[in-house]
Amino acid sequence: MSEKKLGMLIDLSLCVGCNACAVACKQENEVPTGCFNTWIESFDVETDGQIRRANIPKLCNHCEDAPCVKVCPTQASHRTEDGTIVVDPERCIGCKYCMAACPYQVRYQLPSGEVEKCTFCQHRTSKGMLPACVGTCITHARMFGDLNDPESDFSKKLAASKTETLYPDLGLSPHVYYIGLDDTLAMPVASAVHKGGNVLRHYEG
Repeated sequence: MSEKKLGMLIDLSLCVGCNACAVACKQENEVPTGCFNTWIESFDVETDGQIRRANIPKLCNHCEDAPCVKVCPTQASHRTEDGTIVVDPERCIGCKYCMAACPYQVRYQLPSGEVEKCTFCQHRTSKGMLPACVGTCITHARMFGDLNDPESDFSKKLAASKTETLYPDLGLSPHVYYIGLDDTLAMPVASAVHKGGNVLRHYEG
């Protein structure tokens, strides 16, 4: 079998926007106030003449062709053996090139200067545990596993589902897949978009 390649699958039909994933991540990774390794973008959409809530969890996509890794001048941003993209704080010089290069806008800078982001909870997954966000999801909307293991429940679910990725036109081969993303994004937005309880984008009518 080829080397391990970790990925995540998010079923939007199961996500209820409870933010338990974001809270668990903050506690597990000691994410500073105002910053997020993962979050849920929540907004109202109109479908079949009715208004309902849509929720899209966001996080680092751990791209196969990661632009953040390409632009890092010190190799602080790098890919591990399991395909996870991480930042070495000892090498990070706080230039923010990676933040500018990331189309998903998932990175943030600490007061000390280093850049941080989601690591798929590498300190957990390297020991065979699930990322905190996956383990705490009350509806099992998130699945996690080895993309190179066709016999795993994760890979079987991925193979049996119609999935999409964010910004597929960029050709970055992200390791985070969604079920129902295109359908959700195609619905007319009927409210502001919220992130972490705050307005991320105002409603434009």
